[in-house]
Amino acid sequence: MPGDVNAFFGLMLDNLTGLFLVVILLSGFGFPTEFAISALVPGTALGVLVGDLAFVYFAFRLARKKNSSDVTAMPLGLDTPSVFGVCLLILGPSFRQGVDSLGLSEIDAAYRTWHIGIWCIVMSGVLKLVMAPASNWVRRVVPRAGLLGSLAAIALALISFLPLSEILARPLPGLVALAIVLTTLIARVPLPGRVPGTLGALLVAGLIYYLMCGLGVDGYHFPSLSTIEWFPTRWMECWNGSWISAWPDAVPYLPIALPFAIATVVGGIDCTESAAAAGDAYHTPTVIGVEAVATLLAGLSGGVIQTTPYIGHPAYKAMGGRAGYTLGTALVIGSAGLIGYFTFLNDIIPKPAVLPILVFIGLEITAQSFSATPKRHYAAVAIACLPALAALVLNFSGQILSDQALRDAGVSVSDLSPVFQESFATISMLGSGFILTSLLWAWGLAASIDRNLRTAGIVFLVCGVFTLFGLMHSPLEGNRLFLPLGPEHWDTIVLGPESRSKVFEFAAGYAVVGALLLAWRRWLPAGDAARAPLESEPEPKLDTDASS
Repeated sequence: MPGDVNAFFGLMLDNLTGLFLVVILLSGFGFPTEFAISALVPGTALGVLVGDLAFVYFAFRLARKKNSSDVTAMPLGLDTPSVFGVCLLILGPSFRQGVDSLGLSEIDAAYRTWHIGIWCIVMSGVLKLVMAPASNWVRRVVPRAGLLGSLAAIALALISFLPLSEILARPLPGLVALAIVLTTLIARVPLPGRVPGTLGALLVAGLIYYLMCGLGVDGYHFPSLSTIEWFPTRWMECWNGSWISAWPDAVPYLPIALPFAIATVVGGIDCTESAAAAGDAYHTPTVIGVEAVATLLAGLSGGVIQTTPYIGHPAYKAMGGRAGYTLGTALVIGSAGLIGYFTFLNDIIPKPAVLPILVFIGLEITAQSFSATPKRHYAAVAIACLPALAALVLNFSGQILSDQALRDAGVSVSDLSPVFQESFATISMLGSGFILTSLLWAWGLAASIDRNLRTAGIVFLVCGVFTLFGLMHSPLEGNRLFLPLGPEHWDTIVLGPESRSKVFEFAAGYAVVGALLLAWRRWLPAGDAARAPLESEPEPKLDTDASS
């Protein structure tokens, strides 16, 4: 059906862009591209294949139950916030740690990084599987400002911003592609013939890119095609269980990975609500269970990015999509990774032509975070962005400080001015574990806005406890966890004396704030504590027209 064709290009290119991004972001850390394509990509693609095929099955089952052909399958794909979070905060730093600090060869560091990524995704799948039956309880306990605020932080500071460097490096095709994507997908202005915006951007900007290559414009070069490894087998090495021994290396990164899993559970609930509003009532625990199993199978097969339902169901339904678009995406993404022709696609598709899709996704997630949150909690969503900005600063400063020229000159942070060292240390601690920090800060402020000072106080006391163990604000390289105190022979896991003062002060600050809020609650007039939530506007529904 024509509607399935239009919907297919939107969903497929979203997923293909996510796979491209895994390779692009990791290459920025020096991670071997060939290793990423042969080890990390196939299992990740397998997760999309399994999840989308499952949703195709449930779409046919719902169609039989309703005795209707007007049923649209739930769209599933790579979780874009996880692509950025896992690559920039887990895989990339762990690779550099292996090469720079542990003295491993690039291939050994790549294997170590891969095994850490497998653990993170496997544990994410397990957590989602456990949470599936209780998914609605999680949503009731944690306010949307906390869960969506942390996503908005990633979306604005990382997903929308970072691709701009690649898009504007080739500004002519990049700006044209960006304009087409934003005009069609955000402004809702259709292209002639109702060609999907993502496909239109790829065709027009791709044509411009290759025309610039043909004219010999500086900076534009025809791609050199890599040798395709048909039916790669390296990813199957994970089945021998060698990654299991990497558990100690993976533990410090779980506080970064697991909040993404929690967010996709809540997102899956919202996606199911969105689909029901459009006329397709799927069973919520089943939807969460499908994404959990797909994520778990991806991890057990060497994948490093979790899958999640996309919020675009109503938009795909409006396009005329049924089950074919999801089936097509499953087959293309799955076969590209498992058969090996992803290498060819990675070479020939100009990145400025497809990366604007990520800018759209980031803007859409940010807008959704505000529109799906009560207006009184907007400030809570905004405060969640601040730790992400610290992570963005660290990303660029880390690239500068780890540059080969500075390393050759023997220049490190300790050689810079004391004022810069102090500021850098503070920003580093703010950016460390920023997903959890964003969630808890937004939760605490949202609770305070609702005059629920008891919950706010407890949240900030939890922040203090988490800080004492490095779940938040870890001053150690690689955001490692630690014990605040312990015997000397535990030196590898006990926080060093040089870092204790700052960590203890952070924890004490949270403890005082928590105690202050709990005491403050007792000073409130009897009716004042309950008045604000009752007078505030009801929690809004999600924008069911979101397209990704």
